[in-house]
Amino acid sequence: MPPLLYLLAACNLVIGTGAFALTGILHSVAASLQVSVAAVGQSMTAYAIATALLAPLLLVATGRWTRRSALQLALTFFAAGALTCALAESLGVLLAGRVLMGAGAVFTPLAAGIAVSVVAPERRGQALSLTFLGMSLSYVVGLPLGAWLGLLYDWRVPMAGVAAFAMVMLVLVSLRVPGHVDAPGATFTGLGGLLRNSEVMRSLGLTLMYFSAIFTVFAYSGPVLLELNPMGSAKLSFTLMVFGLAGAAGTLSGGWAHDRFGAVRTLKLQLTVLTAMMLLVPFTKGNYAAMVTVFVVWGLAGFGMMSPTQARLAAVSQQQAPILFSLNTSMLYFGTALGAAVGGAAGALAGYANLAWVGALFALVGALSFIGVRRRS
Repeated sequence: MPPLLYLLAACNLVIGTGAFALTGILHSVAASLQVSVAAVGQSMTAYAIATALLAPLLLVATGRWTRRSALQLALTFFAAGALTCALAESLGVLLAGRVLMGAGAVFTPLAAGIAVSVVAPERRGQALSLTFLGMSLSYVVGLPLGAWLGLLYDWRVPMAGVAAFAMVMLVLVSLRVPGHVDAPGATFTGLGGLLRNSEVMRSLGLTLMYFSAIFTVFAYSGPVLLELNPMGSAKLSFTLMVFGLAGAAGTLSGGWAHDRFGAVRTLKLQLTVLTAMMLLVPFTKGNYAAMVTVFVVWGLAGFGMMSPTQARLAAVSQQQAPILFSLNTSMLYFGTALGAAVGGAAGALAGYANLAWVGALFALVGALSFIGVRRRS
């Protein structure tokens, strides 16, 4: 794989860490800003909506720029947003910072567009999985580290750290990314035709549904795990780390499976396994080993779907791949917000131990996107 992809993966690690850095320390943020935990929780919503709405616009606005310049702008927005959050003395300023960070998250579809352009078509899946590996690793490294720093010192420390690392990545991108990368810029030209393409709509709909399924539970992973099997904080952190490692492994295996078996066959199998594991989750109550096994297989299947979905979109039109990746990222974050909202309401009514059954409904709806689709190798 080209060395450039490892740099893009490292940048995605910083972005993924920043995206979810506050989720484990919401109580500390709420106490500091003298607002409710629910109000601070809207910081994730602000980030998700900003990414979903602003990323496509920024992609098109920078469509004629060099890819290096576009990446530099994205990292500048992200660093400025993280620094704004770290310095925030009110909820309004915090939310403004999160919107800036969400705009900077346009880096991820930009990186994906570069990844599919610098390798041969038969290696797209592996290239995308390597680029997205940074996002998966943020659950393993960034989230626990951010929570630890926030609880040990102050919630502003991890946000300041994210800002610092984003600026380091900005310097590295400026030094290491060539002035000209043979990757197309985004444009709205022909987008209407693409959105009438059944393959595109099926892919975008699938992303919306399976991320809604995952985040119905993942947004409340702590309460879910504790209700299934009560445990101390150290064991809970270890369990979350194991789940994160499974997600990272799934990201890599999904890229390999795409290149070996094709997008549709891979996605069908992954969605089937994801749904089956979600249906099994409530039955693991009281059995820690069974619970961990189910969540590990779930992580392998669920997070493994990102690369095949992106490669499926790139196969429709490589020239329009950047805007398609951005729309897919929008569906990802809309799914994150939808799953979190539904999970919050359902958890209060049905109990967190049964939350996976609610999420499985989204996965089953996602399966409808395969009706009438021929298997492709």
